[in-house]
Parts: sequence; structure tokens; C-alpha cells
Amino acid sequence: MFLFVGLGNPGPKHSGQRHNIGFMAVDEIARRHGFGPFRARFQGLISEGSIAGQQVRLLKPTTFMNESGRSVGEASRFFKMRSGHIYTFYDDLDLKPGKCRVKNGGGAGGHNGLRSMDAHIGKDYWRVRLGIGHPGHKDRVLGYVLKDFAKEEQSSWLPKLLDALADDAGLLVQGEENAFMSRVSHAVFPPPPKQPKPPKPEGDAAAPSHADDTETKRES
Repeated sequence: MFLFVGLGNPGPKHSGQRHNIGFMAVDEIARRHGFGPFRARFQGLISEGSIAGQQVRLLKPTTFMNESGRSVGEASRFFKMRSGHIYTFYDDLDLKPGKCRVKNGGGAGGHNGLRSMDAHIGKDYWRVRLGIGHPGHKDRVLGYVLKDFAKEEQSSWLPKLLDALADDAGLLVQGEENAFMSRVSHAVFPPPPKQPKPPKPEGDAAAPSHADDTETKRES
């Protein structure tokens, strides 16, 4: 069994904000894979279903970001989850918008949701980092993450990223984190098409060498 956690803040006021991309990710996974409705449990909202033949539970803590670990800790203890089967989707200021990186363990990097989770379940869980970009100065961070995604973002990289996360979620439960990152990256930022090789220039075939054409004189 696996637990996919989306980090965000509850309520309609926050639903479209950059800080809520984790909620958006698990919502799209639930929709794409036909999960049951979310219901209140473990100080959060939880939904059950399967991905790639594996039982998966999706959790959205409703404790607000800074106390996310309370909800995750309660759910993980109830289900006796191994930390290696917990994947947390969250916003990352240090990644370019639309980028996705997956790693196991590490620091909180200033993210209050991760800091709370580390305190309640330790650090050895999987972190699915979803890039939202940086506003340029630390004093602007709070206003930036608590602001809705710009219309241009909502019509460009954001839907591509959410679609790819849902499409390729099966790779996570199969332990193929590197393949997951590669597939998501190619979906959001398709590589340029390969240019055909230019045809070889047409020309006369190389003239035969006459270096050995000298007749050998017969000895008399």
C-alpha cells in the first residue's frame, strides 16, 4: 500500500494558489485513476483507489500547511505505513516552473509543510518537488506562494504538469522514480524534434589512383 500526500491549505480561498499545487496534483491523480470521493479523516481528506495494481490512498491535510505533519502522522500510524511508501507532492521555489524532481529524504528547504512532516514521521519519505519558480527576493515569497497561478501559467505549463503527474503516477508505485521524472519532464518540456541529417553532396566518384599503373619492364 502507498500513501500519496498533497500539501496545501484548505478552503476555496486557497484552492488556486501556488502553495496548493500539491492538492492540485492529488486531485488530478484521483480523477484520472477513478478514485472514490474524498472523505474527512485523519485531520484531512482521504480517498482510496488503485494505481498500476497497487492500493493507494490520497491524503490532503486540512490542518493548514504549517501543521501538515499532524495529519500525515496520524494516517501513517493507522495504516502502519513504511516511510518508503509515502510520496509527498508540494511546491518548490527553487525549481523552474513546471520542473519536477523526486528524492528520498533530505531537508525541509524552508518549506513549513515538510518541516512539520519531518517532525511527525521523520525524513525518510519521498518528496515530489513541483517547481513554481522564485519571485526574486525572500521578502516577496509569502505573497507569491499565496497568490493564484497567473492565467498564462494556467494555460501553459501547469495543466501539462498535472496531466503528466497523473498519467505517470504508476511509475512511482513501481519504484521507477527516475523514469517518472523523465516522462514528466518530456511531457511538460518536449525536446525539440531531431533534425534530419543533410544529404551527402552528389559528385563524381573518386578517380581511381594511377600510382601503380606504371608497367613493369620485363627482364630479358
